[in-house]
Amino acid sequence: MKLLLSLAASAVLTFSTLPAQASSLHKDWESFKAHRAFHHLSSDGQHTMTDLLKARQLLAAGQTDAAIPALYDAQKRLAAATKASQKFQAAESDLHTAPGHPASPEHHVSTGQIDWLPVGGEFIASETLAPEQKAAVASANTQLKNGDTASAAQTMKVVGQNADFILALAPIAPFQGAINRATVFTEGRHPQEALEALNEALNSIIFVSEDFVTTMVPNNTHPATK
Repeated sequence: MKLLLSLAASAVLTFSTLPAQASSLHKDWESFKAHRAFHHLSSDGQHTMTDLLKARQLLAAGQTDAAIPALYDAQKRLAAATKASQKFQAAESDLHTAPGHPASPEHHVSTGQIDWLPVGGEFIASETLAPEQKAAVASANTQLKNGDTASAAQTMKVVGQNADFILALAPIAPFQGAINRATVFTEGRHPQEALEALNEALNSIIFVSEDFVTTMVPNNTHPATK
Protein backbone atom coordinates (compact mmCIF):
# COMPACT_ATOMS: atom_id res chain seq x y z
CA MET A 1 0.00 0.00 0.00
CA LYS A 2 2.89 2.34 0.75
CA LEU A 3 4.06 1.97 -2.83
CA LEU A 4 0.64 2.84 -4.21
CA LEU A 5 0.28 5.86 -1.98
CA SER A 6 3.73 7.07 -3.02
CA LEU A 7 2.19 7.82 -6.43
CA ALA A 8 0.23 10.58 -4.73
CA ALA A 9 3.34 12.59 -3.73
CA SER A 10 3.12 16.12 -5.13
CA ALA A 11 5.50 18.98 -5.93
CA VAL A 12 5.27 22.16 -7.94
CA LEU A 13 7.86 23.00 -10.60
CA THR A 14 8.19 26.09 -12.75
CA PHE A 15 11.02 26.46 -15.24
CA SER A 16 11.91 28.24 -18.46
CA THR A 17 14.42 27.50 -21.21
CA LEU A 18 16.20 29.43 -23.90
CA PRO A 19 15.56 28.37 -27.52
CA ALA A 20 18.90 26.54 -27.74
CA GLN A 21 18.21 24.72 -24.48
CA ALA A 22 14.75 23.75 -25.66
CA SER A 23 16.24 22.09 -28.72
CA SER A 24 18.68 20.13 -26.53
CA LEU A 25 15.92 19.06 -24.13
CA HIS A 26 13.78 17.88 -27.01
CA LYS A 27 16.64 15.76 -28.29
CA ASP A 28 17.19 14.27 -24.83
CA TRP A 29 13.52 13.48 -24.46
CA GLU A 30 13.34 11.74 -27.81
CA SER A 31 16.13 9.42 -26.68
CA PHE A 32 14.62 8.87 -23.21
CA LYS A 33 13.04 5.46 -22.98
CA ALA A 34 9.99 6.49 -20.93
CA HIS A 35 8.19 7.91 -23.94
CA ARG A 36 7.73 4.29 -25.04
CA ALA A 37 6.25 3.38 -21.67
CA PHE A 38 3.50 5.94 -22.08
CA HIS A 39 2.20 3.85 -24.97
CA HIS A 40 1.62 1.02 -22.52
CA LEU A 41 -0.26 3.04 -19.91
CA SER A 42 -4.01 2.61 -19.86
CA SER A 43 -5.85 5.90 -19.29
CA ASP A 44 -8.95 4.04 -18.10
CA GLY A 45 -6.76 1.81 -15.95
CA GLN A 46 -5.17 4.85 -14.32
CA HIS A 47 -8.56 6.39 -13.59
CA THR A 48 -9.68 3.06 -12.13
CA MET A 49 -6.88 3.37 -9.60
CA THR A 50 -7.88 6.94 -8.76
CA ASP A 51 -11.47 5.83 -8.19
CA LEU A 52 -10.40 2.89 -6.02
CA LEU A 53 -8.19 5.01 -3.79
CA LYS A 54 -10.99 7.56 -3.44
CA ALA A 55 -13.48 4.83 -2.51
CA ARG A 56 -11.05 3.36 0.00
CA GLN A 57 -10.53 6.75 1.64
CA LEU A 58 -14.27 7.32 1.92
CA LEU A 59 -14.94 3.87 3.36
CA ALA A 60 -12.14 4.29 5.90
CA ALA A 61 -13.73 7.59 6.93
CA GLY A 62 -17.10 5.92 7.46
CA GLN A 63 -18.68 7.53 4.38
CA THR A 64 -20.08 4.32 2.93
CA ASP A 65 -22.80 5.88 0.77
CA ALA A 66 -20.35 8.35 -0.75
CA ALA A 67 -18.02 5.51 -1.78
CA ILE A 68 -20.62 3.84 -4.02
CA PRO A 69 -20.33 6.26 -7.00
CA ALA A 70 -16.53 5.95 -6.95
CA LEU A 71 -16.79 2.16 -7.08
CA TYR A 72 -19.31 2.33 -9.93
CA ASP A 73 -16.90 4.58 -11.80
CA ALA A 74 -14.04 2.16 -11.12
CA GLN A 75 -16.07 -0.73 -12.53
CA LYS A 76 -16.94 1.21 -15.69
CA ARG A 77 -13.35 2.39 -16.21
CA LEU A 78 -11.95 -1.08 -15.71
CA ALA A 79 -14.46 -2.60 -18.12
CA ALA A 80 -13.36 -0.09 -20.76
CA ALA A 81 -9.68 -0.69 -20.00
CA THR A 82 -9.97 -4.44 -20.49
CA LYS A 83 -11.19 -3.86 -24.05
CA ALA A 84 -8.18 -1.71 -24.97
CA SER A 85 -4.87 -2.90 -26.43
CA GLN A 86 -2.64 -2.20 -23.42
CA LYS A 87 -3.34 -5.51 -21.70
CA PHE A 88 -1.06 -8.50 -22.22
CA GLN A 89 -0.83 -12.12 -21.12
CA ALA A 90 1.94 -13.60 -19.01
CA ALA A 91 2.55 -15.91 -16.09
CA GLU A 92 3.31 -14.05 -12.88
CA SER A 93 6.38 -16.23 -12.43
CA ASP A 94 7.78 -14.61 -15.58
CA LEU A 95 7.33 -11.07 -14.25
CA HIS A 96 10.31 -9.57 -12.47
CA THR A 97 9.42 -6.91 -9.94
CA ALA A 98 11.23 -3.59 -10.20
CA PRO A 99 14.14 -3.12 -7.75
CA GLY A 100 12.95 -1.52 -4.53
CA HIS A 101 9.30 -2.24 -5.32
CA PRO A 102 8.47 -5.71 -3.94
CA ALA A 103 4.93 -7.02 -3.97
CA SER A 104 2.78 -6.42 -0.92
CA PRO A 105 3.23 -8.99 1.89
CA GLU A 106 -0.49 -9.74 1.42
CA HIS A 107 -0.06 -10.33 -2.31
CA HIS A 108 -1.46 -13.65 -3.56
CA VAL A 109 0.63 -15.07 -6.40
CA SER A 110 -1.41 -15.97 -9.47
CA THR A 111 -0.73 -19.21 -11.33
CA GLY A 112 -0.74 -19.89 -15.04
CA GLN A 113 -1.03 -17.44 -17.91
CA ILE A 114 -3.27 -14.49 -17.05
CA ASP A 115 -4.11 -11.06 -18.46
CA TRP A 116 -2.37 -8.03 -16.97
CA LEU A 117 -3.28 -4.37 -17.29
CA PRO A 118 -0.92 -1.41 -16.69
CA VAL A 119 -2.91 0.74 -14.26
CA GLY A 120 -0.25 3.27 -13.32
CA GLY A 121 3.29 4.42 -13.76
CA GLU A 122 5.98 6.04 -11.67
CA PHE A 123 9.30 7.70 -12.43
CA ILE A 124 12.23 6.77 -10.20
CA ALA A 125 14.73 9.60 -9.81
CA SER A 126 18.47 9.07 -9.85
CA GLU A 127 20.36 10.20 -6.75
CA THR A 128 22.48 12.41 -9.01
CA LEU A 129 19.56 14.61 -10.07
CA ALA A 130 19.59 18.30 -9.28
CA PRO A 131 16.87 19.59 -6.89
CA GLU A 132 14.79 21.06 -9.73
CA GLN A 133 14.97 17.73 -11.57
CA LYS A 134 13.83 15.81 -8.48
CA ALA A 135 10.94 18.28 -8.18
CA ALA A 136 10.08 17.58 -11.82
CA VAL A 137 9.97 13.84 -11.14
CA ALA A 138 7.65 14.32 -8.15
CA SER A 139 5.39 16.60 -10.19
CA ALA A 140 5.32 14.18 -13.13
CA ASN A 141 4.38 11.31 -10.81
CA THR A 142 1.43 13.32 -9.51
CA GLN A 143 0.34 14.01 -13.08
CA LEU A 144 0.60 10.32 -13.91
CA LYS A 145 -1.49 9.44 -10.86
CA ASN A 146 -4.18 11.74 -12.27
CA GLY A 147 -3.98 10.07 -15.68
CA ASP A 148 -2.43 13.12 -17.35
CA THR A 149 0.41 11.54 -19.33
CA ALA A 150 0.69 14.48 -21.72
CA SER A 151 1.57 16.90 -18.90
CA ALA A 152 3.88 14.33 -17.31
CA ALA A 153 5.81 14.03 -20.57
CA GLN A 154 6.15 17.81 -20.75
CA THR A 155 7.29 18.04 -17.14
CA MET A 156 9.90 15.30 -17.59
CA LYS A 157 11.66 17.18 -20.38
CA VAL A 158 13.75 18.91 -17.72
CA VAL A 159 15.00 15.53 -16.46
CA GLY A 160 16.07 13.84 -19.70
CA GLN A 161 17.51 10.35 -19.34
CA ASN A 162 18.31 10.46 -15.64
CA ALA A 163 15.21 8.60 -14.44
CA ASP A 164 13.80 5.10 -14.73
CA PHE A 165 10.16 4.31 -15.33
CA ILE A 166 8.18 1.49 -13.75
CA LEU A 167 4.64 0.30 -14.40
CA ALA A 168 2.00 -0.93 -11.96
CA LEU A 169 0.34 -4.08 -13.33
CA ALA A 170 -3.00 -5.47 -12.15
CA PRO A 171 -4.04 -9.09 -12.84
CA ILE A 172 -7.34 -8.36 -14.54
CA ALA A 173 -9.58 -11.21 -13.33
CA PRO A 174 -8.62 -11.14 -9.61
CA PHE A 175 -8.49 -7.33 -9.65
CA GLN A 176 -11.93 -7.04 -11.22
CA GLY A 177 -13.38 -9.70 -8.93
CA ALA A 178 -12.16 -7.90 -5.82
CA ILE A 179 -13.63 -4.59 -7.04
CA ASN A 180 -16.97 -6.25 -7.72
CA ARG A 181 -17.02 -7.74 -4.22
CA ALA A 182 -16.13 -4.36 -2.71
CA THR A 183 -19.05 -2.82 -4.59
CA VAL A 184 -21.52 -5.46 -3.39
CA PHE A 185 -20.34 -5.08 0.22
CA THR A 186 -20.58 -1.29 -0.02
CA GLU A 187 -24.09 -1.45 -1.46
CA GLY A 188 -25.01 -3.76 1.44
CA ARG A 189 -23.52 -1.27 3.92
CA HIS A 190 -20.72 -3.56 5.05
CA PRO A 191 -17.78 -1.12 4.97
CA GLN A 192 -15.22 -3.36 6.69
CA GLU A 193 -15.73 -6.19 4.23
CA ALA A 194 -15.65 -3.66 1.38
CA LEU A 195 -12.32 -2.31 2.63
CA GLU A 196 -10.89 -5.81 2.81
CA ALA A 197 -11.95 -6.46 -0.79
CA LEU A 198 -10.40 -3.16 -1.94
CA ASN A 199 -7.18 -3.99 -0.13
CA GLU A 200 -7.16 -7.34 -1.90
CA ALA A 201 -7.47 -5.54 -5.25
CA LEU A 202 -4.68 -3.09 -4.44
CA ASN A 203 -2.43 -5.79 -3.02
CA SER A 204 -2.72 -7.78 -6.24
CA ILE A 205 -0.73 -5.10 -8.10
CA ILE A 206 2.95 -5.59 -8.87
CA PHE A 207 5.56 -3.18 -10.23
CA VAL A 208 7.79 -4.03 -13.18
CA SER A 209 10.29 -2.10 -15.28
CA GLU A 210 9.22 -0.43 -18.51
CA ASP A 211 11.85 -2.47 -20.35
CA PHE A 212 10.04 -5.69 -19.46
CA VAL A 213 6.64 -4.48 -20.65
CA THR A 214 8.17 -3.18 -23.87
CA THR A 215 9.13 -6.76 -24.75
CA MET A 216 5.62 -8.03 -23.92
CA VAL A 217 3.30 -5.46 -25.49
CA PRO A 218 3.32 -4.23 -29.11
CA ASN A 219 4.05 -0.51 -29.34
CA ASN A 220 0.86 1.49 -29.89
CA THR A 221 0.63 4.49 -32.18
CA HIS A 222 -0.66 6.91 -29.57
CA PRO A 223 0.07 7.13 -25.82
CA ALA A 224 -2.69 7.24 -23.27
CA THR A 225 -3.88 10.75 -22.56
CA LYS A 226 -6.08 12.34 -19.95
